[in-house]
Amino acid sequence: MKLQVVLEPSEEGGFTVYVPALPGCISEGETEEEAMANIREAVELYLEETEAERLGTDKPILIREIAI
Repeated sequence: MKLQVVLEPSEEGGFTVYVPALPGCISEGETEEEAMANIREAVELYLEETEAERLGTDKPILIREIAI
């Protein structure tokens, strides 16, 4: 899956990054690399929560990929 992210320098230093396609999915980091790593984690958590909601459960759902 590919998602477009917006990376903006913060006034206080560091970067803020968000995913326009995922409302409320936002993160930050001191460096561009840290901000990008943090938004990847935020997207994973956002999508896990959305999948749990779709299934009508409040239990956390972990989604992983395996190679066969």
